[in-house]
Amino acid sequence: MSSIFDWHIPRPSDSFPKGAHVTSLDRTDVDLLVALQEDGRRTIKELAAQVDLSTSATHERVRRLTTKGIVSGVHAELDPQQIGVGLQAIIQVRLQRHSREAVRAFHDHALSLPEVVTATHLTGAVDFLIHVAVRDTDHLRDLALEAFTTRDEVARLETSIIYEHARAKTWPIYSGPA
Repeated sequence: MSSIFDWHIPRPSDSFPKGAHVTSLDRTDVDLLVALQEDGRRTIKELAAQVDLSTSATHERVRRLTTKGIVSGVHAELDPQQIGVGLQAIIQVRLQRHSREAVRAFHDHALSLPEVVTATHLTGAVDFLIHVAVRDTDHLRDLALEAFTTRDEVARLETSIIYEHARAKTWPIYSGPA
């Protein structure tokens, strides 16, 4: 039985910053994308049945969506507590200077740390929101002191502990039919 895992899924481009562009999608593409977001482990046969296409046509559409970079990966959701994550936090980072080199250096450094779940570069009083997953408060303190405050690019940190983290399972799709 053919599965979504049977073929290579390319990684998204590592370019920074990313330019936004919208790809034109038809109703079947949108339905496939929604189905894949809900459960990326579905087989091609299951996807085909859901969107009322043949397995070969479905496989070709999924391959095209992957080649275009619209589908950029398939991921497993993990229970943080089951893998030893006892605490999550958001570290708000203000940079000393805002040159492209300083922003890139901090961005690359943050993403190189195994504790970093996401690094979000934004406008406003704070330059980055860094979502981290650590064992405990000692681990959080050590991470902040050793991995962030020692960086030349960093002017200020503010850390907030996350009480609860939830996210939607699907992205809204704006480029499909109305």
